[in-house]
Amino acid sequence: MLQGMAYGGSLGQSLFRNILAPSPYLPMQYGYKDWQPSQGYYAFATMVGCAPSLPYGAHPGTIFDCLVSKDTATLMNASATLSETGKYGTWVFLPVTDGVFVQDLPSRQLLRKELNGVNLLVSNNALEGPAYTQPNITTESDLVAWLQLTFPLFTNDDIAKILLYYPNSNASTDPNAPLYASSGTALPSFINQSSVATGQQQRAFAIYSETTFVCPAYWMAEAYSDRGRTSYKYQYSVPIALHGTDLVAYFGPPTPNQSPDFVNAAMKIWGNFIASDNPSIPNTIANGASSNSTANNPLSDWPPFKVYSPYQINLNVTGGTPFAYNLSYIHHNLTEYGQPGLVNDFTLVNAYDWEAGRGYRCDFWRSVGAIVPE
Repeated sequence: MLQGMAYGGSLGQSLFRNILAPSPYLPMQYGYKDWQPSQGYYAFATMVGCAPSLPYGAHPGTIFDCLVSKDTATLMNASATLSETGKYGTWVFLPVTDGVFVQDLPSRQLLRKELNGVNLLVSNNALEGPAYTQPNITTESDLVAWLQLTFPLFTNDDIAKILLYYPNSNASTDPNAPLYASSGTALPSFINQSSVATGQQQRAFAIYSETTFVCPAYWMAEAYSDRGRTSYKYQYSVPIALHGTDLVAYFGPPTPNQSPDFVNAAMKIWGNFIASDNPSIPNTIANGASSNSTANNPLSDWPPFKVYSPYQINLNVTGGTPFAYNLSYIHHNLTEYGQPGLVNDFTLVNAYDWEAGRGYRCDFWRSVGAIVPE
């Protein structure tokens, strides 16, 4: 994403034409000298013995000179230790707006469509947030406390607006509630229900998923949808579709819940986009050999994403044989599905209506982008 925005989009096609952007990551992007990165920098300097204990001019060198004099192992250990002491699921040192390479927040620059490259294939996974979100949110009070920590520039009214866009009862999370993936087109939506959580915990997962990964993917799809550019969008939904679980379908080796038919289709999607600027694949590959079907599949004529027709492909599977799955940070018995019996299930869906109006929530996140900041 930031490469597509680099130098204010002034590079054009000088370095690349096409962008592959699976799960574009947009954590809080502060200005390079804002309070948050500055506090992290001074804490880091203090940890390695370069504390700014005297005013500028009283030391023979600068803080940076002192840092350069330290050995690599010391710096690496301090960086890792410092990140572990900060907010759950993030790092102290993140991309910042420097005014040169990264000139503005993505929520603003993507809207202005100041971009490099021509064609975009962008995606998000169904469950981006769990690995990055505090996993012990049981009550709505827990959720509000997490929101206040996660979005320190938000007022109480801003927090209330998040709760409005992600509705739920104020009941505590039921630890015995059944876990299953939302369909995307019917209720309950992923705001309250997923393969790994329900209730207030899933509400938090949904919020972080969308503000950090999903909505940046939507904004990119919109940004590359006109002015001579073309964008294609999809969601990877093979349960349990956590952040990063799609990558082995493209590069291998696949996980047990990814059938040979699915992997073949996923690789062909990327390959065709790279080779011909279009991710469409033949019906036989999209349906998969195990389906014995030659029916028309939406992937055979993948429509570009447009603001007035915001369609995406949902890449999923159906059928299969259940098996137990474990996540260290989720204290539930989880289930995935593998062979035999997996069949490709690829559908064309309206990305704005998807998951109870995701497009409208992404418009909300853009509207508060300056105070996220993102």
